[in-house]
Amino acid sequence: MREWTVGPEAGGKRLDRYLAARLGGVPAGALQKFLRLGKIKRNGRRANAGDRLCAGDALQLYLDDDCFEAAPPRRPDPLLSRFRPHLAVLYEDSALLLIDKKPGMLVHPDASEKVNTLVTHVRAYLYQKGEYDPESGFAPAPCNRIDRFTGGIVIFAKTKDALLAVDALIRARKLRKFYHCIVRGALRPPEGVLKNFLLKGEKRVRVLDRPEKGAQAAETRYRTLDARGGMSLVECELITGRTHQIRAQMAHAGHPLLGDGQYGDAAWNRAMGRGSQALYAIRLEFPRELTGVLAPLSGRSFALQSPLEGVLEGGK
Repeated sequence: MREWTVGPEAGGKRLDRYLAARLGGVPAGALQKFLRLGKIKRNGRRANAGDRLCAGDALQLYLDDDCFEAAPPRRPDPLLSRFRPHLAVLYEDSALLLIDKKPGMLVHPDASEKVNTLVTHVRAYLYQKGEYDPESGFAPAPCNRIDRFTGGIVIFAKTKDALLAVDALIRARKLRKFYHCIVRGALRPPEGVLKNFLLKGEKRVRVLDRPEKGAQAAETRYRTLDARGGMSLVECELITGRTHQIRAQMAHAGHPLLGDGQYGDAAWNRAMGRGSQALYAIRLEFPRELTGVLAPLSGRSFALQSPLEGVLEGGK
């Protein structure tokens, strides 16, 4: 008998697919027979082919040695084994990663870039550490998204359970997300809440003061940290998390973000020499009394040194 412990990369994968990958030389029909005969158990109990695995599961395999010896060596993934990941890791545990994404990098591939994305960097990093198997059935994925030219903290889930847990936290609005931005002018009042409705178009959103069909309520709490030279450094907390929320709401309020090419002032951006929006996801605050895979983050706050704090002094 041999016993295997299921790693976090296989969480959520079907048992039969996991076994097929680990026992590559054993025919699928033979694996089904072993399961029917009770020769493969999960946590000491009879297992079924369609069982979904959890990280930490113990599998007991009452099989002949030649079943294990028959598995051929795996070929390295041609991309993930050679790709050189460059990541600013803010926090890491067995379930999650917090990454400081730099402005200009895509989170997901798109028509303009297929390889050099944050997703590829994270998956290559975990693959080379032995924590990600492309055949496991789950690929590490971002739990939150920020625009290509916005920098800041992105949460990556290493397991399906972690992805679902963070998604539930965000949907319940229990994860507090803070941004810094540079806007034109001085907000009046200097601290308050922006409330309106956002209607998504093909490439941008429209801000509405009254609800319309298809529009979603948007709410941002803001606080001015500094104001000089016709600009303000503002901290924003997302109460809702809509597409382009801060950029669109600030522009609608008469205070476009410095460098914003979609919602901002093109002439002002050129005059200031800023080619991308001055927006950074600066801080995350997790609620207390978290359980399960999120327990290590209970009550914790993660913050970056804001790269925008010196912009008002330098003028760019």
